[in-house]
Amino acid sequence: MKNLDQLLAELVQQWREADYPCDYPAIAEILEYQEHFIAPGVKLARYLRKPQIRALETYWYLRLVAKTPRIFDLYQKLFPKPRELRETLGLTSDAIRDYVEDNGPDALWERIKTDDQFVSDLNLESLRETLTLDYPSYILALAMGAGKTILIGAIIATEFAMALDSSQGGFVENALVFAPGKTIIESLRELAEVRYDQILPPLLYKSFAASVKLTFTRDGEKDIPVIRGSSFNIVVTNTEKIRIQKETIRKSDIGNLFSLTNEDEARSEVANLRLQAIASLPHLAVFSDEAHHTYGQTMGKDLKKVRQTVDYLHQTSPNLICVVNTTGTPYFERQPLRDVVIWYGLSEGIADNILKDVAGNIQAYDFDDDKANKFVAEVVTDFFRDYADVKLPDGSPAKLALYFPQTDDLEELRPAVEAALVSVGQSPDIVLRNTSESSQQEIDAFNRLNDPTSHYRVILLVNKGTEGWNCPSLFACALARKLRTSNNFVLQASTRCLRQVPGNTESARIYLSMDNRAILDRQLQETYGESIKDLDQIGHETAIATLTLRKIDLPPLNVIQIIRTVERDASVQSDPLKLEKPQTSAQNTLTRATFTIAEQQATYRVLQQLGETVALQGSEDTLDAYTAAVQLASTYRVDVWAVREQLIRLYGQSGEVPTTHLDDLARQIEDQTRHYIVTEEQVEVALALVKPDGFNKGVTGEGVEVYTAEIVYPKDRESLLLSWDKLLPRNSHGFGFHYTPYNFDSNPELSFFEQMLNQLNLKSAEIEDIYFTGALTDPAKTDFYVEYKDDKGKWRRYTPDFIIRKKNGKCLIVEIKAENRKDDPIDGQVGRKAMAIRKWAELNPDRIKYEMIFTPADVVTTDQMTAARRFVEGE
Repeated sequence: MKNLDQLLAELVQQWREADYPCDYPAIAEILEYQEHFIAPGVKLARYLRKPQIRALETYWYLRLVAKTPRIFDLYQKLFPKPRELRETLGLTSDAIRDYVEDNGPDALWERIKTDDQFVSDLNLESLRETLTLDYPSYILALAMGAGKTILIGAIIATEFAMALDSSQGGFVENALVFAPGKTIIESLRELAEVRYDQILPPLLYKSFAASVKLTFTRDGEKDIPVIRGSSFNIVVTNTEKIRIQKETIRKSDIGNLFSLTNEDEARSEVANLRLQAIASLPHLAVFSDEAHHTYGQTMGKDLKKVRQTVDYLHQTSPNLICVVNTTGTPYFERQPLRDVVIWYGLSEGIADNILKDVAGNIQAYDFDDDKANKFVAEVVTDFFRDYADVKLPDGSPAKLALYFPQTDDLEELRPAVEAALVSVGQSPDIVLRNTSESSQQEIDAFNRLNDPTSHYRVILLVNKGTEGWNCPSLFACALARKLRTSNNFVLQASTRCLRQVPGNTESARIYLSMDNRAILDRQLQETYGESIKDLDQIGHETAIATLTLRKIDLPPLNVIQIIRTVERDASVQSDPLKLEKPQTSAQNTLTRATFTIAEQQATYRVLQQLGETVALQGSEDTLDAYTAAVQLASTYRVDVWAVREQLIRLYGQSGEVPTTHLDDLARQIEDQTRHYIVTEEQVEVALALVKPDGFNKGVTGEGVEVYTAEIVYPKDRESLLLSWDKLLPRNSHGFGFHYTPYNFDSNPELSFFEQMLNQLNLKSAEIEDIYFTGALTDPAKTDFYVEYKDDKGKWRRYTPDFIIRKKNGKCLIVEIKAENRKDDPIDGQVGRKAMAIRKWAELNPDRIKYEMIFTPADVVTTDQMTAARRFVEGE
């Protein structure tokens, strides 16, 4: 029987393959923007990672296709048969089956909602949560390191963009993001650094960036600094600052903030004012990071606190649209959380190289407790034997974290750690302690561990460095003694070293006592449904390579192109924008007619209307003038201030514009600004083969600027990566490799390149260079591409595989394809891509030649190289 997330994954895949059909085509533009083609059928993620894109697609499938259902309604729709529904929800015990036979399924659902003892006896706590929610609430379960915070930012950004694009769609216009504890809220500050321009297409990003307002709550503030009733706010807080309960505030913080004399009243007012501010925001979505805290071992207590807050917002906020929970686990004490709509586990993260590999690197030691000093000495010795010289690409040296149950254990075993460091030639100065007793200097040093210049490499921890700690240079974790603690501390501690960064190829290592190994295995199964054996066997199926620009100042490719320009029709006089107030929409107007009973000669009716029908204006949704002006101006490319001025003229200084008026206002703007004509002209343009600004800029240890980019590739295609230094002996003139390594898509491409290098080095006098361009397709990194319409009428970009350029400016563009693509309507000899390039060649007959090679084999034959060879030889 499939779980909900598995069935949804199939439905979302079908939706993706059909190009995301729904009532709002802008979402297809957004989702397609997350990836770009680097070869036929091969896509490369633009910014979001694979699990983030999958989660974003799933979220929008639920919103637009499934119409934002409550989770139990979704189950009933996808599993319509009662027995199938029960089995999917894990209700397979004899007691459940007997109860359903006697009382029916509806009675079962009601009993789970109301009978505490029944729920406790059968471990149905998480299922009760699913059944009792009165609003849509989804769990996105992604393993640590998959980027849950960025995913939250992506969902919010796409919701806001859709709201700005379509005011009538019921999209999210405000977001509350909260998390338990201060450690996690600090990690949520990453929301301010998300590359939203890489998530939203340019036009949608422009309006989003102009509208969004990001607010982090601060200790002691009695209110949240947002305008009541406004839109496009992101409010980030921890649970304690927003839930319904009296908040602890230091007396010194109260000061003159309140006129209240009673401290309890002051605490209560803080919580209430914050909640009132949030509740005033229309079209609200709530995002809960690390949502497993809602369940946890104290599920009843913590759940009540969090749910009270969300329930309050559901009852008081204008249109609470949904609740989105992110977590690293789909389980609560081996109970599957039934609200999970997507699950991306540790094993998948390791296989996709989002997490470091630990295959064969989980080491367990059997020793008596009084021999713990020998264990930590062995850990330090083993770590520096294998990781002493290991560094991340940014230069950060590999680090080791040792976790201790108590500060006394740390102090007892620290001498053994330092002695072992001396024995392996390391200074004890590289040891850093972080406990509840740490000095401010130690805390600051701990917070700077991601700085490549930090010299600390061995970190000693007590109740620190678990959830929320992001230290990619941590390559090993050790649990020195049996940890007598709950809340998955062993799991959280031992897996901290798995966070991965692009360019790293080194595995992580976990050191455990046998006692802690058993605890870790149990917590892995409870939290991820996996075991140590699973992690010990899984390896990377993908790898990450860093591309480095070698030739930055390449001369551009000068070509003549047809440029189409859309411009105002000068023959039509353009008057200043003037809007008229639309008539009230009939569908939002309540009318009243008064009747009396009277005999009428002309009809059998006895009800006779007295007077005219009266229109009664009811309340309706509105937007402030600025928000409405941004929406209208961004759609029609007109001055936002001119639109706002007209709206204030029509609706007064308060500027409350009914949403039902927007379509009519848009029609008026369109009528007054639609006078455009399309002109074509041939112009000479300079196309940059590489654009360094599109790469990541860095500085080497020698102070030299470098430009890099990361790519993810399947390990079975590693042979298609070719670095410039591998061909140095036979590439004496240094042709090609404007970046390194070249990441070819097929072996025929690699074969063609190697043969051409041999030819060019023999005939080098007239040749400027050869460039492999087929894998560099991002328009932020190159201008060398043409646009064509696919078979569905959508514009696509196409970058040919190679350019061979002579010193006289003449170029040969070469495309390599498999023989079976020869008649393809897109990739074939007369396909859409080829015709787009041939138009270039027709416009530039003295500069550009175009050659397509279709090969049935794994290499390009000598005969197939004839046209390219003749071009090089000047024939």
